[in-house]
Amino acid sequence: MDESEKLSRSETIRLREKFIAPSCKLFFKADPLKIVSAKGQYMFNEKGDKYLDCINNVTHVGHSHPKIAEVAFKQLKTLNTNSRFLHDNLVLYAERLTNLLPPPLCVCFFVNSGSEANDLALRLARTHTKRKEVIVLDHAYHGHVISLIDVSPYKFDHPGGEGKPDWVHVAPVPDVYGGQYRDDKHSAEELVQLYSDEVQKLIDLSAANGKGISCFIAESLQSCGGQIILPPDYLRRVYKSVREAGGVCIADEVQVGFGRVGTHWWAFQLQGEDVIPDIVTLGKPMGNGHPIAAVITTKEIADSFAATGMEYFNTYGGNPVSCAIGNAVLDIIEEEKLRENAIVVGNHLLSGLKELKEKHSIIGDVRGVGMFIGIDLVKDRVTREPATVEAQHIITRLKQQLILFSADGPNRNVLKFKPPMVLSLNDADYLLRTLDSILHEIKETN
Repeated sequence: MDESEKLSRSETIRLREKFIAPSCKLFFKADPLKIVSAKGQYMFNEKGDKYLDCINNVTHVGHSHPKIAEVAFKQLKTLNTNSRFLHDNLVLYAERLTNLLPPPLCVCFFVNSGSEANDLALRLARTHTKRKEVIVLDHAYHGHVISLIDVSPYKFDHPGGEGKPDWVHVAPVPDVYGGQYRDDKHSAEELVQLYSDEVQKLIDLSAANGKGISCFIAESLQSCGGQIILPPDYLRRVYKSVREAGGVCIADEVQVGFGRVGTHWWAFQLQGEDVIPDIVTLGKPMGNGHPIAAVITTKEIADSFAATGMEYFNTYGGNPVSCAIGNAVLDIIEEEKLRENAIVVGNHLLSGLKELKEKHSIIGDVRGVGMFIGIDLVKDRVTREPATVEAQHIITRLKQQLILFSADGPNRNVLKFKPPMVLSLNDADYLLRTLDSILHEIKETN
């Protein structure tokens, strides 16, 4: 037994089944992994097997980073308290974070998770606009609290969901490969127009009903919906329409922020320097696994929220330890040039995957930017019928080859690549070779 392992794997499984709610999801449920340690982009099970982690977009700068452990330990030894006391870590981190965002995004609220951040963003939007109705993208997931299940088709349209509330309007996700409008039928210009027109229709519908839109919320790159890269100019058009209707625009960067796209700090910036949301939500990678998240907005919206007279307080949000860790994450991204690494490794992997696409007809589409890539698997390239069963098989085979991957999208046929940002070129080459071998196996058995 590994020295860091307190229980046998079978005993861990037994206790989990006894004490942990059955709805709490496990990766690889039929044969779950017991991970006892991790370093950088690698995770180790109780046997010492070394897995390449292509799943964890939370441990952004790598598992068990020594600088994060050091600053957390140092601050814990000194002070950890709530943000109703003055503390330098809070204000210095807020200043540094807002300096990474374009004006007028300059006011911070610190919370503990992406779900808390998106819940607060909805409150800010409703308070500022004095409206409730929301436009979301189909297949979107924004968090696990009630308010966010209500705006997450990924949840309310699936088992256990109750369908969308009447105040929620669902626009088709601008998936130009497998969505409502596809690139085999329309030009790039037509696709942007068609998808943005769908949002305008919902704005008009809400206005005709005498309600009016409070906000449009969307991930800057849609993850759970199948690693969707928004077509150029889409957010520019949609944001303009929403604002003209008196609504505000929320960019959910919980999964895709902090330089994952490489070329920019934030994924919404891929749409153009003039495309600026009114509210940005941050989470997951922000603390490299430590629970810290944030909402960043304009002074105007923050003032509207304050004008209600209701104070906002979050017990742990912005505590000294969380802010010290958040600041260390920014240091590491810059010192270790992880944005640059995302560009180099991401481009290398995209190029290699496109070569695999030429060899294997099961790969219908390869899309991505930086260390955010989707491999869309299909049974037929003409019909683009999803290869769901094959995707699950590939994930199982990758695990057997010590590579951890997941699949998502409405048909669970899109392989998702969203690893720690320290993944190397050698790792990318190993992944490409292994995937090529597995795809050859599939060919031979068909």
